[in-house]
This record gives sequence, structure tokens and C-alpha cells, in this order.
Amino acid sequence: MDTNEITRPTILEINLDNFKFNISQIKKNVGKDVEIMPVIKANGYGTYVNKRLDILNMFNIVAVATVDEGVYIRNLGYEKDIFLLNQAYETEIDKIIDNNIIVGVSSKKFMLKLAEYDKMVNIHIEIGTGMGRTGIHPDRVEEFIKLVPKNVHVDGVYTHMSSADIDDEYTKKQIKSFDHALNVVKQFFPKLRYIHAAASNAILNYPESHYNLVRPGIIIYGYPASENTLEKIQLRPIATLKSKITYIKEVDKGTSIGYGRSYITNKKTKVATVPIGYADGLRRDFSNGWKVKINNKKVPIIGKICMDSFMVDVTDIEDVNIGDVVFIWDNEDIKVEDLASKCGTINYEILCTISDRVPRKFLNEGRGLILNFLNR
Repeated sequence: MDTNEITRPTILEINLDNFKFNISQIKKNVGKDVEIMPVIKANGYGTYVNKRLDILNMFNIVAVATVDEGVYIRNLGYEKDIFLLNQAYETEIDKIIDNNIIVGVSSKKFMLKLAEYDKMVNIHIEIGTGMGRTGIHPDRVEEFIKLVPKNVHVDGVYTHMSSADIDDEYTKKQIKSFDHALNVVKQFFPKLRYIHAAASNAILNYPESHYNLVRPGIIIYGYPASENTLEKIQLRPIATLKSKITYIKEVDKGTSIGYGRSYITNKKTKVATVPIGYADGLRRDFSNGWKVKINNKKVPIIGKICMDSFMVDVTDIEDVNIGDVVFIWDNEDIKVEDLASKCGTINYEILCTISDRVPRKFLNEGRGLILNFLNR
């Protein structure tokens, strides 16, 4: 939906120029001979860049996690390669074929099911080198390859590094195991188009895992994949979560704020209400004490986070008014990683769980495009 009207005060603002900058930095890292396949699953990690055809068309191939994610992109008008990272279900084969989706395969049963179709299917064979999730054991690759029917074209081979940020010995063992399996695959399919193993951490830490295609995820959105990411690459965060004050009142000492009376004012207090709550993805972990930024000042949330709103003590802000912007995170004074640490989780989860009812506003060359998927 292209409109100049913001349907609610709460916005996840997405800076597409920063996204393009991050891609350029990754390209510098991997070199001109290695192609980038951005991971745009989970609505582009909550940013909705997967809904922007102009962004998708920057790439010759993109990666998704579910068949329906691939179908959405195809229906959006993306005509290039779509790669399905995860093993699909047999019931999804028709969708895969109809939408020309390249599918990662490691299931014997799935491969045998593909043989029942009379249409060509492109696949990448997944090698299980130590992630413990999906993938063919390297010692059984030849056995698996012999199951490939005539209507299946093996377009690539891949694996996934589980610990490329923390375990050097294990990661090198994974790479060695993948290389062994790759040599076996090449004996049967010498003209593989894509060979890929590196997600964000492996891209930065193991150049030998780049092959001819890499799969950056969190770093394309400008956020670190591990504690030392920003020591190795310059990134610009693309998402800013903000809202506006919709109500202000002054209450006396001893006034209870929010559900369960978990906060009682200890002095005369100016309280502002902000229309974003846990239904929008702002977790209740931030109740009573977590700070947001208003008029360049960090002030505390008081009371429990509600489904649709929260309250803030704005007593110490001299000139505060309805309509003032409230930053949940601004990537400077309050970072996504700060919120993640508070919740005992990772930045990925904070980004991915901002709900669909929060409009995304795309900033691109000074112009704004607002996507509000509840009102389309």
C-alpha cells in the first residue's frame, strides 16, 4: 500500500539506503567472483524487504525458509531464482513446480516422491556436516545421489555451519566434511551452478567457506551476528522502532499504574501513554524500568506492558507533549541488542517478532513508502 497517511503512530522505519550499503560491504568482503543470496525469510527478519520487488531484483537468487514465502515472492513479480533452504513437505511439490522454486533436499522419501512427477524440478543437495538438523551424512552422499530421478536437476550443493562464531575447530571440521562430500557430488554432477555453506558468521570468519555463493542473513539488515561482527565489517542498521505519545496526565503520589498494580507512584508523576504493546512484539520483559527515548532523554516504562500500549514516567522531561516521538530503539542510544540482552535472547528474535500490525515505513532516497498490511 503506497500512501502518505500513517495509519497509526507506531512505525517500524526501514532505511533501504542502509540495506544497500550493507550489501556493498558484504560484496567487498567476499569478492566479485562470489554471488550473494540474501536470506529474506520471516518477512526479511521482520523488516518486510521481501515485499519490495525493487530490492529483490538486486539479486539473481534469494533464499526463503518456506514454500509459501517463495510463492509470495513469485506472485510479487520476482522472476529470478528462489531457493528454499529447508526440506519441504511432499504435499508442497505441486507448489514448488508451479512456482519454479529451487528446493533444498536431503530426504530420501521426498526424492522418491519427486520421481512420480513428469515435470523438471531443480534442487540443491543438502549435506549434513554437523548442524544436527537436516542434511545427508557425508558418507552416504553417493547412495543418495543414485536416487536422483531423470526429472530432477541437481543445480547445487550446500551445508550449514552451526558454530562459525565460537568454535574454530568444529567449523573447520565441518568445512572439511563438506569438501569431501562436494567432491563426491561433482563426480556425478560436474557442472554445479551453486555451491554454498557460509551464512553471516562464516562469511566473516572463514573465507574458505565462500565457494561461489554466500547466504548472508542478519548482517544484510545491519545487525551483528556475534559479539565481534562489527570489528570485521562496517554495517548500518536498517530498522528503527518508534511510536508517539497519545495521552498525558499528571497523577498524585500513591497512584497505581497498569495491570496488577505492579507500579505505585512515589511522588506526583507525569505519565505518558504510548500505543505499542506485546501484541506488536514489545515483550512484557520491558515492564517497570526499561527505558525508551523521548526528546533525546531516556525515561522509564512504568507498570506492565499492555497488549496495545505502555506507560512512561515523563516527569523529568520539561517540554513533553502529545505527538512527541518515542523511540523503542534508535540503533544509537538504544540498540536492538540491548533489548535482546534484557530478554535473554538474540537480536534476530527481537526483529522477527515485531508483528504485522505495525506498519513498515520504507525510507529510500528521501522518499517514504508505508506498508500497512492490515489495511490493504
